[in-house]
Amino acid sequence: MNIYDKYEVVIGLEIHAQLLTKTKAYSSDENIYGATPNTKTSVITLGHPGTLPKANKKVIEYAVKLGIAVGAKIRERNEYARKNYFYPDLPKGYQITQDKTPICNGGIIEIKDDNGNNKEIQITRIHMEEDAGKSIHDLDPFNTLIDLNRAGVPLVEIVSEPEIRSANEAYNYINQVRKLVRYLEICDGNMEEGSLRCDANISVRIKGAKEFGTKVEVKNMNSTRNVKRAIEFELKRQIELIENGEKVRHETRSFNAADSSTISMRHKEEANDYRYFPEPDLQPVIVTEDYIEKVKATLPPLPKELFQKFTKDFGLSEYDANILVEEKGIALYFNTLCSYTKNYKAAANFVNGSVKSYLNETATDIADFTISPEQLAGLIALVDTGKVSNTVATSKVFLAMLESDWSAEEIATKNNWIQESDSDALSEFIQQAIAKYPEKVEEYKKGKKGLIGLFMGEVMKLSKGKADPKLCNQMLRELLDK
Repeated sequence: MNIYDKYEVVIGLEIHAQLLTKTKAYSSDENIYGATPNTKTSVITLGHPGTLPKANKKVIEYAVKLGIAVGAKIRERNEYARKNYFYPDLPKGYQITQDKTPICNGGIIEIKDDNGNNKEIQITRIHMEEDAGKSIHDLDPFNTLIDLNRAGVPLVEIVSEPEIRSANEAYNYINQVRKLVRYLEICDGNMEEGSLRCDANISVRIKGAKEFGTKVEVKNMNSTRNVKRAIEFELKRQIELIENGEKVRHETRSFNAADSSTISMRHKEEANDYRYFPEPDLQPVIVTEDYIEKVKATLPPLPKELFQKFTKDFGLSEYDANILVEEKGIALYFNTLCSYTKNYKAAANFVNGSVKSYLNETATDIADFTISPEQLAGLIALVDTGKVSNTVATSKVFLAMLESDWSAEEIATKNNWIQESDSDALSEFIQQAIAKYPEKVEEYKKGKKGLIGLFMGEVMKLSKGKADPKLCNQMLRELLDK
């Protein structure tokens, strides 16, 4: 038996999401990514004596939005706390966060497990806090540089229960969280820029055991793929330690993307004492039921809700629906499109095919796409009624619509792309094609049914590509099979 098969991995994830507020969590400093270092700071951010923080209402609103979206219990009385620790990029020497009164408790994120089945991952808590600045180690060979623009940027921390059981499940979980915060428009979810960051708590145990193994925390993972790679490495490393009679140490490790390994940063023989105590400069925030209802009324359709609609009401496959709900703009465009057409499968094919290809190739956002859902429904109707073939629709009419305000039918008519569906006219083309290849007609009648393509090609040539392929094929077969 493979030694790795004896064990299972136990994973809990802590995701920090930077919030898309205009200003920082407790000051009026601008919250913007990519500014010149140390230009978005003030005496409040820098923790000067005598300065006082002030809670940002948008941070509370965004935290409540997220809580509603995951089905969490939202706390009425929210108190702030100081988490005391020293880092060079934390000017005050403490972080304003929430300790015993997180704004949200409970809730779930639904993912697919390794067998493709739905699995609910319970959320322990979601709390509000502020970010630290950024230490930069690779610009100066002798010194660490500090950029305090990020200090005070608002965060929500989403802490899961240790219910994730594979690297792939962790990957799916992060993608679901990222999709959700993007739909809510509270975070851009960009892990490369650090606006969504993930720490993984990883342990292993013998399959069937109740007790958890020794937990190792892994940091410094800037993509969902790297989270997956870090977990895969830790799973193997910890199992091999145990199998060799060694102990897994309770420590914090950093992920090294260059070789997909983790490196020890610091040991945690005892729990860190952050000396939490109530933040004396901020009054508790009261979140009423009335306020929660008002925030709930502003929520957009969410991925799970749209997925259910696309599969149940529109009859799409899970595959098609998953692609459509991946991006909010695409999902809402498709949803609107389906109010103008009942051919939902054709609509999904156009959006997942021609529309997304154009957007990707031209780096265009769906918000700037020039073909409206109503206009695209007109193109689908042209195909449904047999006026143009699907090939002409996607390769000619669609491209022309990108450059024109005309309707699909106007463009097809102007360019002489309307299919010939008149059976009398088609019959004449078919008779000419058959007359041209009498010996092939005999071969067809003797069983070489593949020759239908030869006759179809000749009809298309005679009709200059305008013959309705479906009707033409049917008429050809009827005549040749007599």
